Amino acid sequence: PAAAVGRHVIGALDDREALLDVASSAEVVTYEWEGVPASAARALEDAGHRVEPSTAALEVSQDRLAEKTTFRNLGIDVPEFADVPTLEALHAAAEAVGLPAILKTRRGGYDGKGQVLVRAASELDAARAALGTSAPLILEQHISFDRELSILAVRARDGDTRFWPLVQNTHRDGILRTSRAPAPRLEPAMQALAEALITKLLEQLAYVGVLALELFQVGHRLLANEMAPRVHNSGHWTIEGSTTSQFENHLRAVLGLPLGRTDTRGVVAMLNCIGDLPDAASVLAVEGTHLHLYGKEPRPGRKLGHVAVTAQDVEQLDSRLAQVTEALGL
Repeated sequence: PAAAVGRHVIGALDDREALLDVASSAEVVTYEWEGVPASAARALEDAGHRVEPSTAALEVSQDRLAEKTTFRNLGIDVPEFADVPTLEALHAAAEAVGLPAILKTRRGGYDGKGQVLVRAASELDAARAALGTSAPLILEQHISFDRELSILAVRARDGDTRFWPLVQNTHRDGILRTSRAPAPRLEPAMQALAEALITKLLEQLAYVGVLALELFQVGHRLLANEMAPRVHNSGHWTIEGSTTSQFENHLRAVLGLPLGRTDTRGVVAMLNCIGDLPDAASVLAVEGTHLHLYGKEPRPGRKLGHVAVTAQDVEQLDSRLAQVTEALGL
């Protein structure tokens, strides 16, 4: 997408010469996908280029064991977890962590990929085989949560930090389907707790830019699931629903500009368009809707765009959501 607004250098993500070429005319280097090789970002930093967010944040987010360990070391609650380098270690971890649990690859995997739910000890061998016996794995406790939430924050070079409200997310088949902002029945204490948790990460990583933290709410507790060092799908609603979108504030932060306000305009929901392109006329016939298409070819499970639904209150939002859901054939 950036090719539309700047010089386009084509090369592999770890092609050092291509990276140095494109960075040579850049004021700052940033990224919007945590799959970018950390070694590539590190090479640019070593060459004297400013990379924001830092390579340290990228490295932590790319290894689930490092990520969970970082959370725990900062006093952020997490589900129980264990490194499982061998089959023997996996069976021992299943007893320590408890079942059901989720066996995940430590690296890669998104939208439900690279993980297997294990309900009984008899399933451990097959789960490990399904993920590949050579892949580094982690076993994580399966959480019976009340709901899934996420918080997005942006931190400037001078440490100024702004937060968007907690968002309630709904997943199906491991893929984010809907986000609602602010999260329904959001208590000030829960918002304050989420802000405190993500602030620990921002400060530990000397972070600059937008950071997302995915959370499980269990009663009055928040357990960290994953972090994303980038603008995030659960924050796409901010384009229409916030005074300053996550995208604009990310650019303000990495460019050293003052951050914008993160007030919410009424109540907002975001629905992902998965697999098939929606009928634009049907969607946009609903009051308060905004359709964003990404220019991708349709295929099963692929995010092709999203619909933002804005409203003045929850009752109005629920009504409009029902209409959009029908228009999308959900």
